[in-house]
Amino acid sequence: MRVITYLEAVREAMQQEMRQNDDVYILGEDIGLYGGAFGVTRGMIEEFGPERVRNTPISESGIAGAAVGSALTGMRPILELQFSDFITIATDQMVNQAAKLRYMYGGKGNVPMVLRTPSGSGTGAAAQHSQSLEAWMTHIPGLKVIQPSTAYDAKGLLKAAIDDANPVVFYEHKLLYGTKSEVPEDLYSIPIGVADVKREGTDITIVATAVMVHKSLEAAKELEKEGISVEVVDPRTLVPLDEETIVKSVAKTGHLVVVHEAVKRGGYGGEIASMIAESEAFDYLDAPIKRLGGVAAPIPYNPELEKLAVPQVPDIIKAVKETLNKA
Repeated sequence: MRVITYLEAVREAMQQEMRQNDDVYILGEDIGLYGGAFGVTRGMIEEFGPERVRNTPISESGIAGAAVGSALTGMRPILELQFSDFITIATDQMVNQAAKLRYMYGGKGNVPMVLRTPSGSGTGAAAQHSQSLEAWMTHIPGLKVIQPSTAYDAKGLLKAAIDDANPVVFYEHKLLYGTKSEVPEDLYSIPIGVADVKREGTDITIVATAVMVHKSLEAAKELEKEGISVEVVDPRTLVPLDEETIVKSVAKTGHLVVVHEAVKRGGYGGEIASMIAESEAFDYLDAPIKRLGGVAAPIPYNPELEKLAVPQVPDIIKAVKETLNKA
């Protein structure tokens, strides 16, 4: 099978959906000739024209509002926000409109829209352009939240998001755009709410999201040299969450480390830890659950400080050993 980048997989999913469904269109800042902040939509305006690849003013609230309105009238918009930090400006449209209108209309009005946005640190974009705020969106009933870690998952889950009748927030970590994996040329869909076991193991479970999946897999390889077998589970979608796969893994290994880039305080890792504490897997735990997350500080511009602000491979290795009492 051919190998393409995460960025190419996202673009291809949109292109293929737009070719087969005239109701699908894209809107956002500089997504036309410029191709978006990270080049994801490059070349699309040449194929689909300015009516379906719509450049917008620098107004995240306006972009989201236009998407909500057009979704209510039968379109399937994909809005791109240049950085996930700017979802704060679109909060009213997403939280009080998109998330609630289907419920408030008794199911008679749907809001089939996708908000795509790059998230996370690692590019030297500093405090206002490097945050991981996905936990905010998971708190809102009515929104689905997707966070793919591979090109294969990104294409299949974006297809599912576009087809969904509900608003979906689709996080694309900046450091993943250049990563590659095998991706079918045909359009395919991955069900929303199904986790993926990225690596089988027997001693300990790591539940990781986005770029931390890759760091956890790297840590697992290092730990294997010391005879420690690590299972890595990628939820892929945070809402809805595939609790069954995570519970099954933790019940098997008896140990759990949760890793995400977002600030540890109030991060989504607490939701996963609480879910396990309330499940049958709790009786199988042989040690307390350990959470790894970012420090409670703005993301620094300095590249060395930036690395210190979020979990790295040595931090994951240390957390695993501490949980297994092998530090």
